[in-house]
Amino acid sequence: MRLSLRFIIPLMLALAAIAYSVVPLVDQLTLRWFVRDLDIRAELVANSLQEPLQEQLLVGKPAKIQAYLGRLIQDERLFGLGFCTQAGALIATRGFPAALRCDGLERFGNAEARLLQSDQGPLHVAVRAIEHEGSVLGRLVLVHDMSFVERRSEETKRYVFYFFIGLGLVVSLITVVIAQLSWRGWVQGMRALLRGEGLLREPGKAMAATAPEFRPIARDLRALIREMETEWRPRDDEQLAWTPDTLRSILHGELSGEEVLVVSNREPYIHTRRGGQIEVQRPASGLVTALEPIMRACSGTWIAHGNGSADRDVVDARDRVAVPPGHPAYHIRRVWLTAEEEAGYYYGFSNEGLWPLCHIAHVRPTFRTGDWQQYVAVNRKFAEAVAAEAKRPNPIVLVQDYHLALLPRMIRERLPEAIVITFWHIPWPNPEAFSICPWRAEILEGLLGSSILGFHTRSHCNNFLDTVDRLLESRVDRENFTVSYGGVLTAVKRYPISIEWPPPPELLARSVEECRAEARRRLHLGPDHLLGVGVDRLDYTKGVLERFRAIERLLELEPRWIGLFSFVQIAAPTRASIGEYQQYEAHVRALAAEINERYGRGDYAPIILKIEHHEPQEVYEYYRAADFCFVSSLHDGMNLVAKEFVAARDDERGVLILSQFTGAARELPEALVVNPYDADQCAAALQMALTMPAAEQRDRMRLMRGLVTEFNVYRWAGRMLLDAADMRRRGRLQERKRRRQEEETQRA
Repeated sequence: MRLSLRFIIPLMLALAAIAYSVVPLVDQLTLRWFVRDLDIRAELVANSLQEPLQEQLLVGKPAKIQAYLGRLIQDERLFGLGFCTQAGALIATRGFPAALRCDGLERFGNAEARLLQSDQGPLHVAVRAIEHEGSVLGRLVLVHDMSFVERRSEETKRYVFYFFIGLGLVVSLITVVIAQLSWRGWVQGMRALLRGEGLLREPGKAMAATAPEFRPIARDLRALIREMETEWRPRDDEQLAWTPDTLRSILHGELSGEEVLVVSNREPYIHTRRGGQIEVQRPASGLVTALEPIMRACSGTWIAHGNGSADRDVVDARDRVAVPPGHPAYHIRRVWLTAEEEAGYYYGFSNEGLWPLCHIAHVRPTFRTGDWQQYVAVNRKFAEAVAAEAKRPNPIVLVQDYHLALLPRMIRERLPEAIVITFWHIPWPNPEAFSICPWRAEILEGLLGSSILGFHTRSHCNNFLDTVDRLLESRVDRENFTVSYGGVLTAVKRYPISIEWPPPPELLARSVEECRAEARRRLHLGPDHLLGVGVDRLDYTKGVLERFRAIERLLELEPRWIGLFSFVQIAAPTRASIGEYQQYEAHVRALAAEINERYGRGDYAPIILKIEHHEPQEVYEYYRAADFCFVSSLHDGMNLVAKEFVAARDDERGVLILSQFTGAARELPEALVVNPYDADQCAAALQMALTMPAAEQRDRMRLMRGLVTEFNVYRWAGRMLLDAADMRRRGRLQERKRRRQEEETQRA
């Protein structure tokens, strides 16, 4: 014991000295880390503000710029924001430090000068230039509050000190125990030796746990357990706010070094030629909105059909082009189709066959052998492009929608180690309806080449399992939602798609009051005129005719709304070369004219039909101007219009009338959910929407906005990638287990 004390006392003193010398070093390192993190955060904020701030500066109204900066402080949790013009004028938010002036910003270029002491405590100052077309418009000054650094520094010092104290106690305790055991063991050994024991080991007395032949197995088991404990955790519960940064952290943390390929019919950027100039367009597509953050974060490749008039002019020798323009983050690999291939694969089999087959909207699907042959050929062309673009034998491939149902199996044949995630964006019908398709088995076999197959709703997952169980010889596990077919296990999962949150600032730049006034002025309506809105592609699945009949029924039952209420229907033309769509457009125009003729009065028309393309800013203006939005789809996968309307209403006003046959109806029960085939029920919902008190509108809208906030498009994409990461990890564990078994077999 005396020997132990002689060792423990100097050890404790040495550890105390080390603690006092290490604490200042830890303090300095902590400060450097925080400064570096704030530098990175300031750079990200400045980059994200480049384009919106450019637009505000070009308008040239300081009051609007100051108001815009004030809104950003709330969103980014910044202490203050300021902008110094080229003339030296300062536009700043409330709370901006008075010590900061435009003529003294040069001193914030080095690490030490970035810290500023003020009455509010230490501040971090970052200065970034705002440019437009090569010229500097001014400098953006971002100020972060660093008072939290002092608090955390004190906590760090305290914890480091406690750590060394605890370390000293643990080392001392271990020293005492080892000393006592060693002394006792030495004494007992000497006694046994004097008694003649221990010279020979008696058979059967050796401990199996200490046998050398078991040590490698024990070591491998401990390593495996540590790996499983480290890698498994309920991530969704930890991710409280899904943002582009959250998605990037998943990609870099969970899929570090993985190759991600996206395959879809539609491309995220289209190059078109107008008047000798090449313009870049970004299609208004929920699919593009959902997948673009993935590609920006992982720098992968997006494989798509190139159909822009200038698409061929901008690609390299491998048919690739870097996007986004000006700030390339990933590549588009374009697949070229002939006119015959596009007619058969896209317009024919996909949109005259599979689309009406999967949407139970009482339009007969048309299946032609020639269209099927083109569908197979184009899917094979996409598979060859995937194999050519894959830099590794095991990429993660995201296949999108019904245009590419055969692609997963084709990819599996070329890249057996790939993780293939297929998302089916439209409904999946029941087995009886799907069996109409002459090539039903081939489509199912193609989809079952996927590692993961995603649908919007649980009912679509159930329908798919029922269809496979009915039509293929396979093993369907309904408890775990998996299908085993042809040696491939496919997980069938629910991933409800959503929209970007928060919406892009430019879509909400104008206030609700401004939008209401502008929309009524444009439509020649009075300021108190009630307004409803519908936004759809002109597709027979969207229930536009049923919507108009509900409005007709309302005016028939409640004539008091005549002259006081109008409904704006925004209908984007689509697939105009298909006969069913041509006939549907004619029916929509005819019914709107009939209702307007019956209930119109002078310049007043109850239905205002706009069959033309509208930019997102125009659509959001109508969302914000309307008293209600009517979504009456006869059958839909999700319908993002409903969620867009909710996202647009930051005033927490407005009523959503939603068809029960949309996936969104399962997520937004606070909407007025209706059967679009029941004109009387829909008319009653319209009456309720027009008379709903503001307090009830607010309560319903708050709940719906809360759901859209949490379950946004980044969560949709992130969950698929997390599942891919888990699948990849399980595959690696199984491979290690297989190798160990092979090694044990060889040793035996």
